[in-house]
Amino acid sequence: MGVQDAEPDAALAAGPQGSQQGSKTEPQSREADLLAELAAAPSPEIADRAERDLRAEWSKSGSAAMDLLLKRGRDALEVGEIDTAIGHLTALTDHAPGFAEGWSTLALAYYAADRLGPAMDALEHTLALNPNHFGALQGVGAIHEELGDLDLAYRAYSRVVELRPYDETVTEAIDRLETQVKGVSL
Repeated sequence: MGVQDAEPDAALAAGPQGSQQGSKTEPQSREADLLAELAAAPSPEIADRAERDLRAEWSKSGSAAMDLLLKRGRDALEVGEIDTAIGHLTALTDHAPGFAEGWSTLALAYYAADRLGPAMDALEHTLALNPNHFGALQGVGAIHEELGDLDLAYRAYSRVVELRPYDETVTEAIDRLETQVKGVSL
């Protein structure tokens, strides 16, 4: 599926159930609990803690070697070594195609390299594995907004706010797009 015809409908329609990563009951239960806590957080501080814990859960591949590739990819991204990051993260997704966080981080690297098509493809892989990955949904929104598909951008951002209600960047994006997508009420 290409960038132009990519639709986040399946991910947008998915509720706050656990991700499709693996068949382990315990991590999925922990993930579901953290997603519920994040969505219902009464304050940004509680939401931040739940989000940190959730991101830590998502970053566990179950393999020390795959975790090392993820770390190396993230480290390379952090210092602006985009090609190196893409190399590590491509190796990760080749060896662990069912690890959603590997795809999500690869999408960030492609986006940093201004390669929107591969970034969208990696986001689609992420959301197929974890439809509640708010970072991937935010990426889908950003790419669609950049490409001028404001309706899909708005829908993706709206799903992010359902999962992560205290995200100011996404709330601002929704406010920015709302009039253009929904029009003006009389």
